[in-house]
Amino acid sequence: MGLMMNVAIIGCGLMGRKRALALGGHELSLAVDPDIKRAQAIAALKGHSKVSVDFNDALKDPGIDIVIVSTTNDKLSLISRLAIKAGKHVLVEKPAAKNFEEMEGIIKLAKENKVVVKPGFNLRYHPSLMKARQIVDSGVMGELMYIRGRYGHGGRIGYEKEWRADPQKSGGGELIDQGVHMIDLCRWFLGDFISVEGKTATYFWDMPVEDNAFFSLSTQQNQTAWIHVSCTEWKNMFSLEIYGKTGKIQIDGLGGSYGMEKLTYYQMLAQMGLPQSTVWEYPGEDKSWDLEFKAFVNTINAGVPLNGNITDAYEALRIVDKIYAGSKK
Repeated sequence: MGLMMNVAIIGCGLMGRKRALALGGHELSLAVDPDIKRAQAIAALKGHSKVSVDFNDALKDPGIDIVIVSTTNDKLSLISRLAIKAGKHVLVEKPAAKNFEEMEGIIKLAKENKVVVKPGFNLRYHPSLMKARQIVDSGVMGELMYIRGRYGHGGRIGYEKEWRADPQKSGGGELIDQGVHMIDLCRWFLGDFISVEGKTATYFWDMPVEDNAFFSLSTQQNQTAWIHVSCTEWKNMFSLEIYGKTGKIQIDGLGGSYGMEKLTYYQMLAQMGLPQSTVWEYPGEDKSWDLEFKAFVNTINAGVPLNGNITDAYEALRIVDKIYAGSKK
């Protein structure tokens, strides 16, 4: 296969566009979408790729090395399975499936076909989150105690008519959308959760899925993550606070409409009182998509462990399912 990858993108909406722009020096060979004009628009970004309305064209093409699946949620796992069986490496957009049952067997299938499958968890590749991981791993914060996080956007006119508001296509609302990102980040820092409690609600948008979700997750060591995700957050926002016994990380913003990305680290002093603080600001453009794809290719070529793998997506969706089930009681 060599170092250069030939890529097919299946699903040419907003996420497909982001993925196309993040391929680096790799080749977009085929853009696929039921709407040929959307496929053509993505193909035009890279100059000369082919287009199709049938995703099977990507699976049958022996020259395609990687399939990026960026469709609506109801098609993610089906196309991923077929691509795996066709011997393609797969980068599937989060949440990777409509529910965790749809992901049953995908890990085994990937091993049997000797391909790499990665869910799209690009937030792990934001500079503030990578810096947070570095600080935590250094040990200066001591044992982690809890996480508090908020992530939200305000939707847009007609949001309640989009596919994300259709449970048959999305599998749910804000919880399975931005909530999956937050669950994944909390697992990345705290590990597996044995206790899951939560509530979903629809406060504003006239749609059959939730526009807000509140949940609490606890580990075996009684570490807690307390999270709120919302699409009634009229000013887009991202906030993640990670508390250790000797320090605290506070991350605000993700760039763009979410505000400048910034990490503040508070180191507790021996005498306690006002902590020593250090601030890192990241005003540049969002390179998380580029870094994630580069890491994915590095895993394919060199066997480097994935940062955010298909097991992480499966476990995140298991938590989503428990919150939905608990919210119905």
